Amino acid sequence: MLVTKSFFRKTRTGNIHKIVRDHYLRDDIWCGSEACRKCKHKSRDIILETENPGTKSSLISHPYYLLLDTNAVLDQINILEEELLCNVIIPQIVLEEIKHRSSNVYKKLKDIIGDPKRKFYLFVNEHHRETYAERIPGEKVNDRNDRAIRITCKWYKNHLLSSDNPNIDIVLITDDNDNKEKAKSDGITVFSMEEYISSLKDAPFLIDKLCKKTYILEGGKGEPLFPSHLTPSQLHDGIKNGKLLQGTFLASRENFLEGSVNVEGREKFILVQGRAGLNRAIDGDIVAIELLPEEEWSIPSELVLEEDDNEEDPGDVLDEEKEILEQKPIKEVERTPTGRIVGIIRRKWRQYCGILQPNVVTGNVKHLFVPAERKIPKIRIETRQSEILYSQRIIVAIDSWPRNSRYPLGHFVRALGNVGDKDTENEVLLLEHDVPHGRFSDAVLSFLPKLPWVITETDLAQRVDLRHLDICSVDPPGCTDIDDALHCKELENGNLEVGVHIADVSHFIRPGTALDKEAALRATTVYLVDKRIDMVPELLSSNLCSLRGNEERFAFSCIWEMDHDANIIGTKFCKSVIRSRRAMTYEEAQLLIDDPSQQDPITLSLRGLNNLAKKMKKRRHENGALVLASPEIRFQIDNETHDPIEVEAKKLRDTNSMVEEFMLLANTSVAEKIVQEFPECAMLRRHPEPPQVNFEPLIKAGKHQGFEINTSSGKELARSLESAHKEDNPYFNTMLKILATRCMMQAVYFVSGMVQQSEFFHYGLACPIYTHFTSPIRRYADIIVHRLLAVCIGADSTYPELLDKKKSHELCHNLNYRNRMAQYAGRASVALNTHLFFREKVEDEDGYILFVRKNALQILIPKYGLEGTLYLKKKGESSPVNFVYNEEEHTQTCGKIVFRSFDPVVVQLSLDRTNIQHEKLVFKLVKPEIPGFSVLASNVKRKMSTEEVKEVPQKKTKKHKKKKGKN
Repeated sequence: MLVTKSFFRKTRTGNIHKIVRDHYLRDDIWCGSEACRKCKHKSRDIILETENPGTKSSLISHPYYLLLDTNAVLDQINILEEELLCNVIIPQIVLEEIKHRSSNVYKKLKDIIGDPKRKFYLFVNEHHRETYAERIPGEKVNDRNDRAIRITCKWYKNHLLSSDNPNIDIVLITDDNDNKEKAKSDGITVFSMEEYISSLKDAPFLIDKLCKKTYILEGGKGEPLFPSHLTPSQLHDGIKNGKLLQGTFLASRENFLEGSVNVEGREKFILVQGRAGLNRAIDGDIVAIELLPEEEWSIPSELVLEEDDNEEDPGDVLDEEKEILEQKPIKEVERTPTGRIVGIIRRKWRQYCGILQPNVVTGNVKHLFVPAERKIPKIRIETRQSEILYSQRIIVAIDSWPRNSRYPLGHFVRALGNVGDKDTENEVLLLEHDVPHGRFSDAVLSFLPKLPWVITETDLAQRVDLRHLDICSVDPPGCTDIDDALHCKELENGNLEVGVHIADVSHFIRPGTALDKEAALRATTVYLVDKRIDMVPELLSSNLCSLRGNEERFAFSCIWEMDHDANIIGTKFCKSVIRSRRAMTYEEAQLLIDDPSQQDPITLSLRGLNNLAKKMKKRRHENGALVLASPEIRFQIDNETHDPIEVEAKKLRDTNSMVEEFMLLANTSVAEKIVQEFPECAMLRRHPEPPQVNFEPLIKAGKHQGFEINTSSGKELARSLESAHKEDNPYFNTMLKILATRCMMQAVYFVSGMVQQSEFFHYGLACPIYTHFTSPIRRYADIIVHRLLAVCIGADSTYPELLDKKKSHELCHNLNYRNRMAQYAGRASVALNTHLFFREKVEDEDGYILFVRKNALQILIPKYGLEGTLYLKKKGESSPVNFVYNEEEHTQTCGKIVFRSFDPVVVQLSLDRTNIQHEKLVFKLVKPEIPGFSVLASNVKRKMSTEEVKEVPQKKTKKHKKKKGKN
């Protein structure tokens, strides 16, 4: 049967076109029920059971199938994932609506439908002659879809009357009151999801998983604690006429009553303070903000303020909130643009890991959930399993945040395992940082080469044979994903031939395959202290793509002719076959270079590379490349327990720098080549110059120590940093560089056609153009660059997505996000293992004051590369000694003792495990000694890694340990 639909559309030129579309209907679409005798089913299409079609419910006395509407699936997907619910009908119209409204829920529902054990049947109601509902003139799309769902319910009920079990009922589950009432009028058995779940005899635990999404009108019950949000139309008009600004809300890690909004196109973030100003925004939300008059602008608070994990409800107004809102900046300080959030444009809610806060009222089902991420507020949930869950890490989802509730409302999703268990904690940090870490699917693995894999004559005919060259790799001990190798030899004309050979991962990962899509999604390999989350399956990462010693491998080679002063005379690129003579560690390579008795080809090659690298590095620094600092540590891991047993500072040798320099040169050379061939769609990497306001803390810190830090250009900054030394404080220069690291912007991937050429510049490296080419085993960006370069030299053909700059631009967003999350996850792993290391340990360590705050000192412990907040006075406590804060000089004074930035201190470190959610390193001040004073350092965290802001491509650490980032 054919239904013709026609409508009129106005074109850009003003012409009216009539659009006619045919919609085909059939009467032979199967119902999927085992009991049916009308449909001519194939065995694979029988999904719905006859014997026990419905879970036992106190509301339904006879057998039944469930049929779900769109909202029931969208809101209650966590319920549907439980295996207890089966024999469920999903109309096609529901699946299509969900596909357009939530890609996450759509994927989960497709997985459930695809699992034969779950008995979920997708019924194609939109193409069945008796269930298709044509839209009535004037009818809303949503109303038409609801009507189509009710028609499907009635058809199923009538259709099954002649079945082997004519008493099978169709139960509609909907949380839409209007749809529910109309279904009742049509004689359909209908319940809300809460009514149905509460009626199940075998599933009381599912009640905890119910999404309690309440559509409370502004005002709600009780006194409102927050201002009303503007309506969508008010937000749209305000943004359109410029009265409101749109941006991303970023919650503060150091002060839960403060945050900022990043508005695109504005140099400075907009400061937001106080609960009313934050107005129920959660980190990552896209918000509308109203800028306050300039006379009401403020400055970021000097308070370090955390919400107490054990506090039930501190009341409507906190003393600290009054202090923040009433603070009066000194006249000399430039105020920060300040605003208040007036509406939420798009929520960035996700599922959060954490623990339940113990409830003082026994038997109460209402509890506060404390997220592991301190930037997220507590969440109020209902659970009847609190006694079991108190010792568990659990996952909770947010449902709503009414005006009258201090905290958002949510529901329990699932438990992860016992708090403190290392596997559980690793799972938490991967989930919290949104790291894809499931096993590779069969579809992905199906695109891997079959073993045994050998290089054929056909392969050799298509590549340059470089197996005769004395190529070697230099990596950390135990490294298995070796993606680069080097060689250097003297030419007959007296110049040098230098080659960087990179694993040809793009040969194995072809565009558009499941393997390619999975690698693009993961975007990067994530390195935790004790394990590695691969971007590509291990067969590639540790075997076929890894440039192991004495094994033939495919490579993408970048080869230069250079003179002995490291000047490039010529460059060529080729797909090649290599055979690395040896895979060495940094230490082994250094020993060869330093041993004058060694004169073999590999040693001579290394010496040549090392000499060139030193000249290249000197030239880069003279051009203004920054040398920043970040303490790096290495854990020694127990082979059986995988717990940390020793910590040591990482040692850098000349060979580290040697490899870095040639990776930088390869990346730069490739960037120039691909942007020359593809000026609109080359994937590059840039490091924006920081706005001058970012340097204010660095300039002030240097000035207080008698040094002028010139930030007018990267070259002047580098010169200033290198000249700032203090004889009485050998760590001073390193700390100054650490502060400089904090001032930097994040380096990001971008598409050449989306920004002006003047913005290609890489500030940290002081080079006009840069990309990532040298680590395709662990970075998807490098795979794209390999494909572009292969097209440039005629070694491969292009494909539409590669040259689509809009799609590449979207890909860059994911690459930048995954790269950032991988860095955070790696840092969190180091923090976790630092805590494990300090269990049952008490140690005195040298430290330095990085920042002086109004109520705290932020201390850096170089030996462990960690930073902690040492409180001088905590909320609700009175300090036994009197500290006086000087806001202008940023000092704390206690008697005759003055604490300034960069001052050395000695602190005693031990682990406080009384709070199982947030274990804390306790810092007890040892020197200078203040009688009766010892405080807690909370929020102990890893230092920002230098690789976040500069692109020196350092090599990998030991296998299963965090890479330093060969950027």
